[in-house]
Amino acid sequence: MVKVIMGGEAEVRIHDSFVEKIRIRKRYRIKELDDFLRRRRTISEARIISNARKHGVATPVILDVDDCRIVMERIDGEPVREIMNRDVSREIGKGVAKLHSAGIVHGDLTPMNMILKNGRIYFIDFGLSYYDERVEAKGVDIHVFYEALKADFDNWGELWEAFLEGYSEYGKFSHVLERFREIEMRGRYVDKSENRS
Repeated sequence: MVKVIMGGEAEVRIHDSFVEKIRIRKRYRIKELDDFLRRRRTISEARIISNARKHGVATPVILDVDDCRIVMERIDGEPVREIMNRDVSREIGKGVAKLHSAGIVHGDLTPMNMILKNGRIYFIDFGLSYYDERVEAKGVDIHVFYEALKADFDNWGELWEAFLEGYSEYGKFSHVLERFREIEMRGRYVDKSENRS
């Protein structure tokens, strides 16, 4: 039995031992441009997943890349969202530190995109990932995780503290944290402005 999940960018087919991710056609784009962009993004995603793995981040093994399709190992584990605690959040922070040290921005850092298997946190769904050494990009990356914690967990404050303990292994931790705080303040300012109008 194949389970199919439709996302905004791709169709994911979950088989018994592997997963297929197929980038879907965007009808509003010129076909040639759409084909080019889907191929390029598929290749980029597969390379980033493999590179993250080389830098010590647990990710699925890429089995095949074909046109606009990635075939990868299926990670049979527990969705992080269902078993989140301080220890798990700390391990996520360590994984993100490794990603950022490799110049990789995940782009969608939420517990929905992480699986716990054999004591390791596997990062999945690199569809929005890219390479970027800027502090701003990494500050936005961890801000996404912060907002996901606030939205999904009553004890988000202690989970965030644990994440930062793990993420502090990143060499530019203090710079990214400072930028994160600026990004958070920008968001608060926008919220207050919208409430006034």
